[in-house]
Amino acid sequence: MENIEFNVGIDKLSFFVPNYFVDMTDLALARAVDPAKFHIGIGQDEMAVNPATQDIITFATSAAAQILSDEDKKQVDMVIVATESSVDESKAAAVVVHGLLGIQPFARSIEMKEACYAATAGLVLARDYVTLHQEKKVLVIATDIAKYGLNSGGEPTQGAGAVALLVTANPSILKLNADNVALTQDIYDFWRPTGQAYPSVDGKFSNSVYINAFSQVWDEYCRRYDATFSEFSAIAFHTPYTKMGKKALLPKIESENETIQKHLMDQFEKGIVYNRRVGNLYTGSLYLSLISLLENSELLTAGDKIGLFSYGSGTVAEFFSAQLVPGYEKHLRKAEHEALLNQRVRLSIEAYEAMFESKIDLNHNDSFDDPTLYSISEIKENHRLYRTK
Repeated sequence: MENIEFNVGIDKLSFFVPNYFVDMTDLALARAVDPAKFHIGIGQDEMAVNPATQDIITFATSAAAQILSDEDKKQVDMVIVATESSVDESKAAAVVVHGLLGIQPFARSIEMKEACYAATAGLVLARDYVTLHQEKKVLVIATDIAKYGLNSGGEPTQGAGAVALLVTANPSILKLNADNVALTQDIYDFWRPTGQAYPSVDGKFSNSVYINAFSQVWDEYCRRYDATFSEFSAIAFHTPYTKMGKKALLPKIESENETIQKHLMDQFEKGIVYNRRVGNLYTGSLYLSLISLLENSELLTAGDKIGLFSYGSGTVAEFFSAQLVPGYEKHLRKAEHEALLNQRVRLSIEAYEAMFESKIDLNHNDSFDDPTLYSISEIKENHRLYRTK
């Protein structure tokens, strides 16, 4: 099967995380765990934490606001929000984000769900839509809050934040190839029934399902496109914790020569620099890793082919590729992203636990004084009102 060629892809991209984090050494000591279990065992150094006045809508709006110009807002024809942390069972978060951003009114706004995978479905929809409407743009946002409960097994793999991707014709950063291979399996490795506060997780089983899913979609990708690892300059992975992608990649490249193995593993490390400091973004984890790779690798050049592995428990997995556009490095936001991470407030464990337990009661009218640019300012008549600039 031949790869279909067209020039549509990611023109702009950015991420946002809340202004608070927990150091994983602090968390390990508080939980009577060897810090090496967190730093080395799962590969996490910091974990993003959000106050109750910030949610998936404020994250999504903040991430997108960094990259959208006034002209973009006039041309965006669709807003897609991917999340598994929805704040409403009916109204799409994208509708609220659309309004907060001031995007032109004649746009379609939808929310998509399939665990951590949905942003990839949104990206494919955006690519195909722009292919048919070359003058239009589509905003895809992955936004989530990963919470498992205090003192739970999943606690060190929590996180919060959003990634925004602007999809256009003649993109400035990445051209998306039409070589996607998807896999669906009805498996309960991670799930959260409606009304259940935290997910149910079969941790070891989920790890094995992830590894097996990558193996299956990679083998099928190779069968369809006669592909080899040697043609990829890097592969970015969905990253619930940073060791996960490594566990999937290593068995598949063990038969490759040492040069290919070392190159792909070195690039993998560049793709988890930001993830180590943020934690799990669910739908945004793959795309945070992509940003980390682009902004931290010193080996990538225009024309390089990058593989992307997307995974959502339950399960849907997908492998696809993209190619770097000449001059892509001029459109990255490394300085801004590093400043965002470096300026956050390190929480004590007591402050983190208090923030974790803090909730907003939608049935009680209230106002809040969170100075963050986008935050919940008021609860009125059972709905959230947001502060904007």
